[in-house]
Amino acid sequence: MSKLLKNIILTFVIGSVVFVIGSLISGAFYTNSTNKIFIDFVFYQLYAFVLGFSNIYFFGYLDRLNWKQGAWKKRIAIGIVGAVLITLVGLFVLRASTATLYYGVDFKAFISGEKLKYYQFGLWITLTIVAVFHVIYYYNKYQQNKLKEQKVIAGTASAKFDALKNQLDPHFLFNSLNVLTSLIEENPKNAQKFTAGLSKVYRYVLEQKNKELVTVNEELQFAKTYMSLLKMRFEDSIVFHMPEQATNPESKVVPLSLQLLLENAVKHNMVTPNKPLHITIFEDGNNLVVENNFQPKQIVKKSSGVGLNNINQRYNLLTHRKINITKEANRFAVAIPMLTKQISIMRTHTSQSQLDDSYVRARKHVEELKGFYYSLASYFVVIPFLIFVNYKSYWGFQWFWFPMFGWGIGLVIQAFRVFVDDGAFGRNWEKRKIEQFMKEEKNQWN
Repeated sequence: MSKLLKNIILTFVIGSVVFVIGSLISGAFYTNSTNKIFIDFVFYQLYAFVLGFSNIYFFGYLDRLNWKQGAWKKRIAIGIVGAVLITLVGLFVLRASTATLYYGVDFKAFISGEKLKYYQFGLWITLTIVAVFHVIYYYNKYQQNKLKEQKVIAGTASAKFDALKNQLDPHFLFNSLNVLTSLIEENPKNAQKFTAGLSKVYRYVLEQKNKELVTVNEELQFAKTYMSLLKMRFEDSIVFHMPEQATNPESKVVPLSLQLLLENAVKHNMVTPNKPLHITIFEDGNNLVVENNFQPKQIVKKSSGVGLNNINQRYNLLTHRKINITKEANRFAVAIPMLTKQISIMRTHTSQSQLDDSYVRARKHVEELKGFYYSLASYFVVIPFLIFVNYKSYWGFQWFWFPMFGWGIGLVIQAFRVFVDDGAFGRNWEKRKIEQFMKEEKNQWN
């Protein structure tokens, strides 16, 4: 639906509501003929369209201006003053045109008979609509700013996460080629086996590099393959123990975390037949622990900073749970969290088709919640105004009860849909019905 069509429908609805209120106040429904009521309705719509569209375009103009940060008070003041002036000028032009062109009244006679009270009703209606508009407008702005902030944060986190993962590809290849170079000199036969195994390992690196999380079982299998490569070089100088699979097959870790920890253990410790390096991988509660006997090298090559720091930063972007490092005299252990819930960094380029069903339902619920709060805010602004109009005009017939109860019933139904999960028309009713119809359709074809 185009913006123009929405504005036309909105203006027509406002004109109809104002017509009903004005007719109730003046008693036109009881004293005028059907033809006169219809003519009044046309005039109310004329007033609504002229005043409505002039104010809509005025607020559109204000919205296009570059307002400074924190200038909302000035924006509201200009909006209200401008709406009042536009409404007064519009009412004057409409009243003058109606009097001179439709009723044939002389313009001077029209001017001499004009009074401020003829403009009060139109001003009250305009100010009420302007107040509701500002509440909705600034609430929308607030939500949009929050969404922009979240997109910036998420986009930054996503870019940082990708950068961290992209470090792993050249880092792994570089270190593996270093190992291969050493093997060519020390054991050419194992170098050939290493080359074949390296192709399998590197395939895993390429497959997992674009994932945020992989299952612990996948990582364990990869660690086993990677350690077989290291065993070709160090033979009995490395003793390796690990479980065949995780206790919970759904548990996940960041990709290549075990490979980086194993590589660090080999890089920073002596690995000799006299002092073999014992590496053990095991589960400790909801953590996966990589432990080795601590026998640091006397001369350690300068670290690239990719290993433990990389894992730590990737976990910081995905979860509040921290990596635990234990360093003792004869023992060094790193415990990485095993995550059981699906965690995903929000991408700014994610399309609607890529969103899962749970996200779509959650977003729909948020939209319904916003709609309910809009209606509730409007209710508590408009109803007191209608009571005031009723009291000032004619308190003998308290017509305000009709819109108050009618609108109130609508709010109750809307609240039921938003806040009640089950029931005949609760939030999950639509989902259950869709599933029911899909099941019936499937049974029909089977």
